Amino acid sequence: MLDPVLTLLPFSAVDWLVIVLGITAAYVVFGIAGFGTALVAGPVLIHFMPLSRIIPLLVLLDFVAAFGNWLPARKAVARDELLRLLPFMAVGCTLGVVFLLQLKADVLLLLMGLFVSGYAAYSLAVKTRPTQLNAWWALPAGTVGGLFGALFGSGGFLYALYLNARLSATEQARATQSALISCSTVVRLGLFLLAGVYADTALLLLAACLLPVMFAGLWAGRQLTRRLSREAFIRLVTWLVLASGVALIGRYFSL
Repeated sequence: MLDPVLTLLPFSAVDWLVIVLGITAAYVVFGIAGFGTALVAGPVLIHFMPLSRIIPLLVLLDFVAAFGNWLPARKAVARDELLRLLPFMAVGCTLGVVFLLQLKADVLLLLMGLFVSGYAAYSLAVKTRPTQLNAWWALPAGTVGGLFGALFGSGGFLYALYLNARLSATEQARATQSALISCSTVVRLGLFLLAGVYADTALLLLAACLLPVMFAGLWAGRQLTRRLSREAFIRLVTWLVLASGVALIGRYFSL
């Protein structure tokens, strides 16, 4: 019964352990922050598969996780902000999918390393957030967030920056962010389906194998939010993300 699985997913026991730990950590972070799976899992999975497979894999898992976060808080969504961001996000997602499927693997490796390191360094360096943004910032936030979401699997931090500077209520900003990420996963899922990415049986099988791990990570993340300061935990994770990004850049230059 295991033969088809082993044939399609030829990972060693050590490989599986690393992959499971990476996915678990990624969805612990998602359970706390509502975004960031690719920032944590990407640098781990890149050692076992190309980025052009990692992002569609995480989109499948994010699709389930994002709706789980959005449904309980859907009444708190700021619909005007959601509708303002959605068209720009869709444009960015489309561009990101095109770039992801066309660029060479080594270029994507370097870009992901720079993206991850830049985001982590920014998060650690910037102590204050903008108090109020003009609504026109929805254009770059939505477009670049969608682009990064499709290309690197994580544009959620841009949505968070925009929404936290537009909405005074934390619950409303978080609920709107969850709704936006849910919509983003639907758009990316549809684009990958049209591109034929999910014709890869091994990719679908891997996603199915990792679903229980994703749920375990989400559960752990939600438990941690009750015991640990969200800011302190995210800061620790950001340091780990920065180290991962630097390692990816180093790996590119060692090829």
